Amino acid sequence: MAEATTVFELLATGDSDALAILAPERPAMTYAGLRTQAEQTVSALNERGIGRNDRVAIVLPNGAEMAMAFVCVACGATTAPLNPAYRQEEFEFYLSDLQAKALIVEQGSESPAVAAAEKLGIPVLPIVAGDAAGTFSFETTPSGDAPADGGPAQPDDIALVLHTSGTTSRPKIVPLTHRNLCASARNISTTLALTADDRCMNVMPLFHIHGLMAAMLSSLRVGASVFCTPGFNALKFFAWLDEAKPSWYTAVPTMHQAILPRAARSKDIVDAAQLRFIRSSSSSLPPQVMHALEETFGAPVVEAYAMTEAAHQMTSNPLPPRARKPGTVGIAAGPEVGIMSAEGEILSLGSLGEIVIRGENVTPGYENNPKANAENFTNGWFRTGDQGVMDDEGYLTITGRLKEIINRGGEKISPREVDDVIMDHPAVQQVVTFAVPHPKLGEDVAAAVVLREGEQANERDIRDFAAARLADFKVPRTVLFLEEIPKGATGKLQRIGLAEKLGLG
Repeated sequence: MAEATTVFELLATGDSDALAILAPERPAMTYAGLRTQAEQTVSALNERGIGRNDRVAIVLPNGAEMAMAFVCVACGATTAPLNPAYRQEEFEFYLSDLQAKALIVEQGSESPAVAAAEKLGIPVLPIVAGDAAGTFSFETTPSGDAPADGGPAQPDDIALVLHTSGTTSRPKIVPLTHRNLCASARNISTTLALTADDRCMNVMPLFHIHGLMAAMLSSLRVGASVFCTPGFNALKFFAWLDEAKPSWYTAVPTMHQAILPRAARSKDIVDAAQLRFIRSSSSSLPPQVMHALEETFGAPVVEAYAMTEAAHQMTSNPLPPRARKPGTVGIAAGPEVGIMSAEGEILSLGSLGEIVIRGENVTPGYENNPKANAENFTNGWFRTGDQGVMDDEGYLTITGRLKEIINRGGEKISPREVDDVIMDHPAVQQVVTFAVPHPKLGEDVAAAVVLREGEQANERDIRDFAAARLADFKVPRTVLFLEEIPKGATGKLQRIGLAEKLGLG
């Protein structure tokens, strides 16, 4: 069978009566139902004047309808999922920046997105959920307007638009074509050896590339099933694990860390779980957490390296029997990966430089942003903004975001290196190392620490522990103890701006 080049083609693999979408305490949707839902959604959008490459913003709670709205809208228009937690001003920015043609919300939605859309004159399309997980219909009647270009989307149409997180600058629009998404789904499902017998339990937010690609599209490409939870909840995780009986799940490190301390209380569920593997991505997984997960669940943990501009996965640790190297993000897993000098030269193995990629899954470029494209693309390679080194077997180690490297009076410090050392302290549950302003040195090293339940440590303990293992200039001058470290919308710990957030500016 020819490789799919559009999202609609991608849905053709699953057997008609095979289960596609599941959700807690609801009947499942089959692949026949999924394909019907996709066709009906494209027709319904066309009847409302929305066609190929028109932007449809989606603001729905995490779950089966959100998953299906993403997939089905992409089949005939451009899908633009937004974080439901945004405030009205943020929705106004994103809706106008995207030039959204319509906004999809749930029936009776009180989201500030509705007020934002009405203010901007953007039609609101509420959807009504059906019985089976993921089925929905539009509440409003067709407008009768014909779209400029109707019918199913084509390979070079834009399937998905997402904004970069914009921690240091205005968020950039990342357009991803159908070819990009299909290539990425193929890369992920190949890396994970997914088959129709697999079932992913999705706990990731579906306004973010990780859940959309790794959990959803990679599974649907091979006719596998996805159990769509309402989003990550450490207290409900084990009950869902019991109900869903998944063969794998994918999450960010902070989620894995929240699951581990609760595993002992659900030992019977953990023992009964038939996980083939566990996947981690979106930020660095401390090797200590990887080992604890493998010990707890008796399944291999594969860490992948990914970003929005690559339609998610770039490298991944392979599944057994191939070697997994904790602390690395594995080998190239789809696109070509290289290490580049500041001057644009590709460096030899073992050299430290900027990680660059090229391949079918990489965005054609940021939208309406020639400056960002000139800075981020060099000789056909996309510059990731991450610093790293590749060993002689092709395993990549990320030493840090170039923007996050701490410059202490000319000494360059990788915050990840400091994290990895402090994580070995028996009392430490979580740590994030970050830069704080310093009047003479420019920047100095600080660390925010969350202690394990029932454990104790003070600033001196942590600093002494680090000093025995790190050069003096890398030892945090400030150690803060927190109940919880502030996270971004997708559960990632954010170093940039943390000093300001914690009042250390």
